[in-house]
Order: sequence, then structure tokens, then C-alpha cells
Amino acid sequence: MSIMGTRVIRTEDPRLLTAGGVYVDDVRTPELNAAARLTFVRSPVAHARITGIDASEALSEPGVVAVLTVADMDDLAPPPPSSGEWDGSPAPLGGPWAEPLLAIDTVRFVGEPVAVVITDNRYQGEDAADLVAVDYEPLPVVLGPAAAVADEILLFPAAGTNVAIANPVPTDDAPFDACDVVVEQDIVNQRVACLPMEGRATAASLENGKLTVWASSQNAQVSRFILAGALGMAPDQIRVVVPDVGGGFGAKIGVDRDTITIAWAARKLGRALRWAETRSENLVAMTQGRAQLQHIKIGGSRDGRILAYRIDVIQDAGAYQRIGGLLPFLTCLMAPGVYDIPDVQAGFRQAVTNTTPIGAYRGAGRPEATAAIERALDLFAAEIGMDPAEVRRRNFIAPDKFPFQTKTGAMYDTGRYAEALDKALAVAGYDQLREEQRRRRASGDPRQLGIGVSSYVEITAPDPDAGETAKIEVTDNGSATVYTGSSAHGQGHHTAWAMLVQDELGIPMDQITVIHGDTDLIPAGVGTYGSRSLQLGGSAVHKAALEVKDEARHHAATMLEAAEADVVLDTSTGLWQVRGDPDTALSWAQVAGHSSGGSLIADVSFVQERPTFPFGTHVSVVEVDTETGQVKMLRHVTVDDAGTVLNPVLTEGQRHGGIAQGAAQALLEEVLYDADGNPLTSTLADYAAVSAPDLPSFELADSQTPTDLNPLGVKGIGEAGTIGSTPAIQNAVVDAVSHLGVRHIDMPATPQRVWTAITEARKASNQ
Repeated sequence: MSIMGTRVIRTEDPRLLTAGGVYVDDVRTPELNAAARLTFVRSPVAHARITGIDASEALSEPGVVAVLTVADMDDLAPPPPSSGEWDGSPAPLGGPWAEPLLAIDTVRFVGEPVAVVITDNRYQGEDAADLVAVDYEPLPVVLGPAAAVADEILLFPAAGTNVAIANPVPTDDAPFDACDVVVEQDIVNQRVACLPMEGRATAASLENGKLTVWASSQNAQVSRFILAGALGMAPDQIRVVVPDVGGGFGAKIGVDRDTITIAWAARKLGRALRWAETRSENLVAMTQGRAQLQHIKIGGSRDGRILAYRIDVIQDAGAYQRIGGLLPFLTCLMAPGVYDIPDVQAGFRQAVTNTTPIGAYRGAGRPEATAAIERALDLFAAEIGMDPAEVRRRNFIAPDKFPFQTKTGAMYDTGRYAEALDKALAVAGYDQLREEQRRRRASGDPRQLGIGVSSYVEITAPDPDAGETAKIEVTDNGSATVYTGSSAHGQGHHTAWAMLVQDELGIPMDQITVIHGDTDLIPAGVGTYGSRSLQLGGSAVHKAALEVKDEARHHAATMLEAAEADVVLDTSTGLWQVRGDPDTALSWAQVAGHSSGGSLIADVSFVQERPTFPFGTHVSVVEVDTETGQVKMLRHVTVDDAGTVLNPVLTEGQRHGGIAQGAAQALLEEVLYDADGNPLTSTLADYAAVSAPDLPSFELADSQTPTDLNPLGVKGIGEAGTIGSTPAIQNAVVDAVSHLGVRHIDMPATPQRVWTAITEARKASNQ
């Protein structure tokens, strides 16, 4: 009997809830017994020239082993690039905007690493780091994408511009000239902190010429590739181990400059090292997310048909272009969303600023696209006086048009957008909510009701050609071990992969071990990001199970002296037998024992033809106190369709987490800087992270539209909640006060921002 689609409790949880996880800083292994502690000396200024570093006082402190700067990186190949005059030679992370491991002669954001202090214990390091004297000559500061593209102050003078990558938006106004109604709006998709529960952490040890690095990462194999390139080592000279990871959200894809520096320092000194960042360090030095300034233009007819849409994106890269133009590229690729718009124009510029670098954050470019088009739909609906849900319905891509190629080049696999909208509206009781809204408005109630709708589509497994690996070994004790290139950091991979193996091989889940995150055991793999794991990693496990089954059938047929076609596996018992003759039953242990070496092994990779495109609709209900601007979430209803559901427990967990993070961006979270580039949100006392009391119980409705691009029929679900929830909540807040004349409120919809919008609208109406 198949267990696919059943509610199987996570097998990871008992260990995590009892013994606890083993994170990088918890790793206890002989190689790290004498490990010293590494502490970064970080820049306290946003932009300055370094004129001198004096480590003498720090070196005189008890327990200090060494103080290292970029001048000590003479063993790297290629050598660290100069930030001054670029000669056109290759450099880490891209030409004149190259990011050194430690600052060379210029710092470009508060928190940039300048030196490292090595001490016998952690607290000695914190004291000694304060004693490293760095002389800074302040330079002018560039903050915000609009200021960056003006090029009045250059972060990299050799580049001649702050715009690192540009794909200009077309400016053909003819499609808009033919429209009855045209609406334009600047939209801020604000900078947010990724904020995993476990910050970044690394340990490194060099023994017998082999470097072992323990890292809190989303992909061990990619981390090894990065380390090998940066350190000039062969990949087989490096082992990367990823233990339990307390959240990644995109910010832990691979490893960044800090982990590379720790690995280099361990090799340089010949001593094992450990590092785990503090929360304040995390909030200024770990990559952050979003940070787009968007200008949208939407036009159509008064009967609700959208005829043209344009989005012009300026992506704030932060001080260095960590992932190039990927984020705004994805925003432009997904610009039209779920709508069949005849003319779509999309383009971007990515510019550097004196702030923490931007990287991937749950959704990575796709939430920004949805936020823009969904605000545009509401602005257009308000302009023509039509219900926003009806405008969406009139513009959806029809189900019979799939696969559908958008005007921006995305090839959507499957979609039933109107069905998702109708189901979400029905569960929410949309008509009744609108009636309640009318009642409150008529009575002048200071607590107004807002209903926000967001229909979305996202791209998952955006790199299907990279594929994923899996190996299954069934031994002569009847157990199975799965080696997966996917990397778990909270998603429930161990449960899901064991379910797939039990479903195909009939081996009970409690006899299945799942191993990930060790490049010595799994040298080839890609890892987890972009909601790729189940459709690529899970399909690889499924493929390996089929190959093991085929090999086992051959051995069972030999043992039973029967034709292979007559030998079948009863997956309810895990027994092999001749068809129709249960007395001939053989166990997996017996069949594996018959093979050479006493085990059956399948080692495979799975590649998908193209990405998949999950979709859905979110309906958010909020209450806004018009006297204070306070917003309270009352309800949040979602339909998230990610194809076939393997395990509803895991699916719902991903949806809950995503909705919470989306709500946090809509209402609370924002990384802020003062005029000098000093971060104002560098502690959790200042950065408004979401917590349980801020959120209602989410109402999740089911929808499954399988894809034919993989054998499981699955699409990604890890980022869907984040993508759909943010614009639904933002739209709900604006909707609650739209009758007062409020047209738009940028995120986060804080009480101050909402109150200001109401006040300004009232002033305008009285003029």
C-alpha cells in the first residue's frame, strides 16, 4: 500500500526535540580538540580608506595566537585583487567590483572584515579584536539604489560607475497609448535580514594535507567547489561537512568570504579553528535580501482587461555584487505573473552601495516580481472602480494554454489560476468580508477592515540542468541507506526520502537511513535552494530505488529459478516472490546477501527538462486602527498548488514558515541605515522580527496540479508562502484605508507609515 500523500510525522523531530541538533558549534571531533577561536575585526564605518593597521597591542594580550590581515594572504592563488587600479585580470566575484576576503585598502560597509584575531578561547578574541587599531580615512557614502545609479559618488573608481550590471527596460509607450487607463507607481521592496535561528558558523582543520571544513551551509558540494577555487586547492584535497543547519533561507547557499577566510587561516597557521558569529555580527555581515526600487506602469481597458505592463528595477547590490544580476533577472523573468498580458516590458540595473551585500533570500527575485504585479493589479482595479478579484479573473492565463510561454520568456508547465482564486475566495467568505467592510465604512468605525488578494506563480528548480544525485544501498541486513546531494536545513528531507524508498521498495522507514552533507561520502551533488529538492533530489532517490529494484529482481529470479518477468515485489511486506506463489518469498536481506559484496547499490543523477511553476492565491484579512495606524492580521487564507503532495505534514510546514516570513516583510521587517551608513537595526532590540503573537492561525486549502516534468509530478513548495503572502497583506492594508483616499503604502506597513498615509490623504482631501 502506497504511503505517498499520507500524513507521516517527521522522523527528524524526536532527535531534535530530545537530544537536540548537532550544529557546527556543537561538533565534537578529535580534529577540533585543540581548535583555537577566530574573531573578525570588522569595519565600524561604511566607506573609508584604510591608512594603517596596528596589531601590536592585541598581540600582547594573553591567549592571542595571531592577528592576520590581507597582507598575510600571500599563499593564495590568484593573489587578492587590488581595489584601486584594476588591470582587467580575473578576480574573485567579478572584475572591478571584486570582493576581497579581507579588506585591502578600502572598506565599503559597516561590518566588512578587515582582520582576524586567533585566540585560545572565544572571549579572549572579543577583547583582543577591540585592541587592533585600524586607521580609517572617511570617504563619501552612497545609500539607496536611486543615489547609486546617479554615479555622483563611486564605490569603485576604476569601474567608472556604480552600475555593475544593466539590462535596460524597453521604453516603447505605444502599447500604453492605446489604453483607456494607465497607472504608474514607485514601489519599494525593502531590504530585510535573512535572520536564521543559527547564524553562520565554521570550523576548519588541516591534517595530512587534507582540509576539512565544517560549515553551516545549504550545499556541501558547492561549498567545496568555492573553497577549492578560492584557496587554489584540488577538490579532493578538501572535505566539507554540513551537520544540522538551523535555517538558511538562501543566505547559506555555498560559503561566503568569512568561511573562506577561516579555512585559509587554518591552513596558514596549521591549527584547527572555530568561528560562530554573534547575532549583532549576523545582522550586519550576513547577506541580506530584497532591496529593490521598482517603477511600474500598467495600462488597460475600463472593462478590466490589462493590455500593457512595464517594470523597471533598480537592485541594490550592497557593497559587492554577491550573486550578480540573478535577483533582478528573476524579477524580470517573472514580471507578468499569472496574467496573459499582450505587452510586457521588463528591465533592471544593479548598483553597489555602502551597505551589507545582498544575496538570495527565500524566493530570491520572485517575491519581488509578485509584489510588483499584484500591487499594480490593485492600483489598476482601483482606478477603473472594479473589484480586484474580478480584475485578476479576467486576465488569468487560461488552463488550455499550457504549456504557456510568457512575454518575458518563462515557459509555464501547468496552471489552474482561476480555480485557485475561486477556492481561496470561497474559503475566506469573500462576499461576506466585503459586506462587513461596507458596514464598518458606513458606520465610521475607527477599526477598518481590509481584504487583500494576491495570485502568484513562481519558478522552482530554476537550474534543472544541474540536476541532483542520489545513491541507495540495500545491505544484507535488510536496511537501506540513502546518500543524497540535497541538503536538509529544516525541510524534512530525511522523512521524505525514506517515504519514497519505502513506497518503492517496501523497506520500512525505520530501517532507512538518510545521509547528506559530507563530500567524502557524497562527492557529487548540488544542494538545496530555489525549491529544487523534491523535484530533483526526490526524483533522483525515486530513480535510484527503481534501479535497485531492477537489480534485486535479477538476483531474486536467479535464487527462485524463475523468469525475471515472473518475480514481483510486495511493497506492503518488502518480500520478493514468484507471481501468485507467496510461499517462495525472499526478504531484502536474502536478496542483497546473494549479490557480490552483500549489498545492492544504485548511484544515479536526475536532470529535469526545464523548471516548474507552482502557483496559488492568498487572501489576507487585516484590521487597521485609523487613529493609530496599527495593523492586525485577522485571517490569512491560502491555496498553494505545488503539484503532487508527497507528505501534507511537510508541505504545510513549509507553507506556514513561508507565510510567516512574508507577513514579517509586509508589516514589520526593514534594515535601516543612517545618513552615514551606520546600521540602525543591528540587534533584535531594533530589528522587528516576527513572532507567534503577531500572526493568526493560517487557513490552508489544498490544490494539486501535477507536472509532467518529473516522475513524482511535484513542484517546489519551500518559497510559495513567502511569495504569495506579502502582496496579499500589503494589498489588504491599503484596501482598509483606500476609502480615505490612500492609494499606496510601501512595506513595511508600520503604524507610523500607515498613520502618515491616512493623515496625508485627509489633508489632500481637505484642500
